[in-house]
Amino acid sequence: MNTYDWGLIWENAPLLLHGLLTAIEVAAVAMVLSLAFGLGLALMRLARAPFSWIAAAYINVFRGVPALVSVIWVYFGVSLLLGVSFSVFQAGVIALVLLYSAFLAEIYRSALTAIPRGQREAGLALGISAGRVFRSVTLPQATKIAVPNIGNMFIGMIKDTSVFTVIGLLEVVRVTQNVVSTTFQPFVLYTAAAGLYVLVAFALDLLFRTLEKLMSTPQQGRVARAVNSRRRRQLEVIASGA
Repeated sequence: MNTYDWGLIWENAPLLLHGLLTAIEVAAVAMVLSLAFGLGLALMRLARAPFSWIAAAYINVFRGVPALVSVIWVYFGVSLLLGVSFSVFQAGVIALVLLYSAFLAEIYRSALTAIPRGQREAGLALGISAGRVFRSVTLPQATKIAVPNIGNMFIGMIKDTSVFTVIGLLEVVRVTQNVVSTTFQPFVLYTAAAGLYVLVAFALDLLFRTLEKLMSTPQQGRVARAVNSRRRRQLEVIASGA
């Protein structure tokens, strides 16, 4: 009869937590880059042809590519075809950016189209440049709308790092595999790994819900008044300098 040694979780906690930290680092770097690239794709998608065609093709292709295939393309394929080698960390980041920028592009596109056109037209009527209207009016509101889905994407990124075991990235699953090979307790250790992913999902959900609430609810107090006053001054400067 099999016996489960749950004490292995505590004994190997430092290794598991280090693997989790690695997964979060890869996902965090990839998220920053994906947001920038995804926003660019969204703007291309909303532009005229041929830019909209290029963006649509990219989005439809990479939304259908599994993370495992993406990281194999980057880590092995690019090296064979172009002679460019990436570290496992770099390959993981690039693979996630290729995939998730496509999803984030659609999130940003829907958020941008949800902003009433009248706001942009009002800004232009005041003599403010289109770029300033986008940066100061349209983009902040679109980001507020997109925040919940961005949080979901970040959770998905962290989970997708689990397939990067194929290139040797020492994230949670890879660390778990190494420990299982010496302890022969897969049920215990994979349960611990799953528990770490669930805890991270809860923590990120709370973080992004709090961020969404802060962005949606008018703040009160001395700090809030100072921030609002600063924003008003910035808008006045923009309007006066237009």
